Amino acid sequence: MMLNSPKKEGKLIDELFEGESLSITETIEDSQLLLYLGLTNDANPLFIQHKYTEKTEYKRPIVPSIMLMGIISSVVSKHLPGPGSNIVNLSFNLVHPVYHYETLTFHFEVIKIDLMKEVVTVSVKAQNYEEVRVLDAVVMVKPTKVKQSEERDVIDNDGQ
Repeated sequence: MMLNSPKKEGKLIDELFEGESLSITETIEDSQLLLYLGLTNDANPLFIQHKYTEKTEYKRPIVPSIMLMGIISSVVSKHLPGPGSNIVNLSFNLVHPVYHYETLTFHFEVIKIDLMKEVVTVSVKAQNYEEVRVLDAVVMVKPTKVKQSEERDVIDNDGQ
């Protein structure tokens, strides 16, 4: 049964602390870009057409900003606060264009914990391999309220 397999659990709000941080590095590959463009049917020539982008201020294809938001969302869901968390607000500022094949380092930091609203605010900054800052974001997240071990106990006790 899939629920009995060991999985990483998301942190409850009282398990988080201001200043808690995490860094991850991602390289933007063609396979990711093609999946995004195929799934969204986004035909913007800025994202894929080299001849078109040569005539623009960018000079070469750029990465869609929503893909970068997706990386942020994925890290929140997997790591900080982790599984069971839900983004309720995202403020995103693309400071510098991101190009195909760039390697980015994303820095996540818990900057505020609001116990009344049950929301954690996470600051996100990303830079490319040349250490040029490419984006800033502020993410408001509702952490999980259920530990997976508790969820399994409920399922096991119900006989399902």
